[in-house]
Amino acid sequence: MEDAPDDPGHRTRPRAEQRAAHGDTAYLRDLASRLADQYESAAELVREHERRLAHVVRVLALTPGRDSLAQLLRLLAEKRPPGNGCMPRFIASLLAEHHEATDLATVVFDRPRSDGLDELRACLFHELVLRGVDIASFPQLRSWPVVRPGGHALAWLPDQRRDFETGARFPSRSVHGSASGMPGGLSAEGRVDPPVPRTSPRSSLRDLATTHVHESITAAAQAGDWGDCGAWVFEPDGALAPERVPALLPALPMACLDGLGPTDRFEIAVRPLGDVWRLLFATASMGGFGGSGVHAAYGRLWTWRSLAGLSGAPAGASAEEVERRARQSTWFHFQADTEWFHDDVGSSYGLAALSPDPRRLAVLAATDTD
Repeated sequence: MEDAPDDPGHRTRPRAEQRAAHGDTAYLRDLASRLADQYESAAELVREHERRLAHVVRVLALTPGRDSLAQLLRLLAEKRPPGNGCMPRFIASLLAEHHEATDLATVVFDRPRSDGLDELRACLFHELVLRGVDIASFPQLRSWPVVRPGGHALAWLPDQRRDFETGARFPSRSVHGSASGMPGGLSAEGRVDPPVPRTSPRSSLRDLATTHVHESITAAAQAGDWGDCGAWVFEPDGALAPERVPALLPALPMACLDGLGPTDRFEIAVRPLGDVWRLLFATASMGGFGGSGVHAAYGRLWTWRSLAGLSGAPAGASAEEVERRARQSTWFHFQADTEWFHDDVGSSYGLAALSPDPRRLAVLAATDTD
């Protein structure tokens, strides 16, 4: 294909080919060097524009009132601004934090679907659900589950907040910064540490997690871009009593417990479903060290996916089926002195779920350090 007359390389390419034919490779190197410098300058200019655009969008999103909302939506609908700072899931999180539900329902949801902002509305809806907004009190919000795109991933989630989803942690944002944090380490509540030294022999059970199950269990940690995570599934020959789990876990063949000696720290506690949900939600929504996660709407989705994998819900299960199995499972939170678990303040943790049978033990280990 011939170069178009307005192609920036229209003159450069023939000139380069002519110099190459005459063996002038030094010219080619100098030309490439100049073009590389020009490219980097242009790329830095693009990055600077992206930073400034994200800042202005952030200021608009954090300014309370219907007028700022209307101006922001007009910008998003007309320009579709690029960059992480303009992603619908991030903007939805800012709006849910800083605006009144009445204004959001009236301005954001009471608009024609042709504005192309359905992704923003889908994320904002679940942000509001998790923040305890009474959806039924706002006709625009109440009707959203009916008119939303049926094929959207978030449409799988329940339209109402479940009792175990209360108490979720959200970041606190301002124009120039934000603050967030993971739940802390194991408390004394529910502790069922096995006796030290631990005398249980190495278990002969083998990991049976398929690729699909592994991806489901680690969904929250993967979404939050944590440093590393692992998943294992074990199926004893018979029913496994919950009180046997604390002694069995340290004996299982799992990378997260490699090197654990009989007197090394191994702490484990029985946890209610709500505690497990909040830990997974913080993992996905707020992300690992140096990241920002996927925010509340998608954080909720990937948290439910992890609950599905851990509780043994079948592929394609409904949210109702996942909830039923999660409520009937027995949940454990554990940490240990191994290379995987670097400390007990939130940067590493392990979760285990004993299925309702109880003939299946699934484990997730996540660490935010490399």
